[in-house]
Amino acid sequence: MSDDVVWADATELACRIRSRQISPVEVLTTLVDRIDTVNPAVNAIVVPADDAFDRAAEAERAVTEGRTLGPLHGVPFTIKDCIDTAGLRTTRGSLLFKDRVPDQDATVVRRLSRAGGIMIGKTNMPEFALDADSSNRVFGTTNNPWNSDRSAGGSSGGEGAAIAAGLSPLGVGSDVGGSIRIPATFNGVVGLKATHGRIPLTGHWPDILLASMHVGPMARSVRDIALSLSVMAGADGVDPYASSMAPPASIDLDAPLTGLRVAWSPEAGFAPVDREVQAVITAAAAHLAELGADVERSELGFLSKHDYQVEHIHAFNFEAVPAIRMLGEGRFDELAPSTIWFAEAGAPSWERYLKARSRIAELKIDTGEFFRTYHAMLAPTAPMPAFPHGRSDYPVNGRAVPKFHVTKTTSPWDYTGSPALSVPFGWTAQGLPIGVQIVGRRFDEATVLRLGAALETGAIDPNRTPPL
Repeated sequence: MSDDVVWADATELACRIRSRQISPVEVLTTLVDRIDTVNPAVNAIVVPADDAFDRAAEAERAVTEGRTLGPLHGVPFTIKDCIDTAGLRTTRGSLLFKDRVPDQDATVVRRLSRAGGIMIGKTNMPEFALDADSSNRVFGTTNNPWNSDRSAGGSSGGEGAAIAAGLSPLGVGSDVGGSIRIPATFNGVVGLKATHGRIPLTGHWPDILLASMHVGPMARSVRDIALSLSVMAGADGVDPYASSMAPPASIDLDAPLTGLRVAWSPEAGFAPVDREVQAVITAAAAHLAELGADVERSELGFLSKHDYQVEHIHAFNFEAVPAIRMLGEGRFDELAPSTIWFAEAGAPSWERYLKARSRIAELKIDTGEFFRTYHAMLAPTAPMPAFPHGRSDYPVNGRAVPKFHVTKTTSPWDYTGSPALSVPFGWTAQGLPIGVQIVGRRFDEATVLRLGAALETGAIDPNRTPPL
């Protein structure tokens, strides 16, 4: 098993394949060996693609014959199990769909494949993408590669764990409350929730939530995120939320930070935040300042006007609970406990839903005003590190908080549609990764990614690998 393949990022693999230093078949063989060895303990990849070696062989012929190669030629990637893949089971983490095989690829899958990528499998998630831990009754629980007693996060926990464990260099997750960014910080990888509408949602489920849902890349480096964003972005003529704004051109990740105004807060608006997480955010802010950014601590007062996590829950439950009840009618005994919890939680009243939507609209306006002054915000990705499996609450600085407090720092930006990136930057004393979150102006992924790349240069012990 070759570590220089297992731990290489997608950009490096594409470059080495293009220059014929390594072949697509060799890359795939190495990763499949790794999956066979490590995946049983992690349970991240749950449906392998049976045509991956055929595609790798074709990719190898294209290199040998000197054909034009896409930017991800020969690079393996994985896909969250609620994103359609033609001819390959897409179960949505549910017994209700355990044998479902789509006829078409989701737009993001098709675009990654057209760029030369080779899909090698589907990754685990909670049923219907509705929990902060990736566990379901079809495939079981995904474990955190850094500590198997800890959660890999949800709902894209399988993606985060697969990349962190060296099973895949690149993947696609989805995010409606933090479901890309939370697994990114829990597993120590990079994850981007691009501006809502930047990447088409066609082929993603549940479709009832598409007005606030995002799909986006997860990877081992910010440059991989930038590369995959350039491939995945742009309207597809099907998704009604996809923006017709042109996809981002090549982003200069090494551009100086001079002139960028960055607000930062280790806790304000998100309290309580674990003290180790706060320390990492403080160190990240200092690093950006050293690199020339104008970094200013902020109390983020606009986030304290209302408890936006509560508003998120009211809006989410009003829209999702009736759909869950209809879907599970007569088959509740097949649903996961997390799904039953949502179904039994009850939807808020129409009046309460309207109040939540009004406050979310207020948040959008306030966020726009905030970003007239600042180019970006630096904050925790999650208020705590990866929590233990099976916990309904978790102590933060001696205070018990519910498990879903984990979305306190991420959920506001799903409703504003702002681009938000999680980048690993530090560690807890127990060896769990801690990510920092960069939130930016709508459709300004370039600035968010530049700041993320700058943070990578100061990350603490970035080459540490999981004890697998």
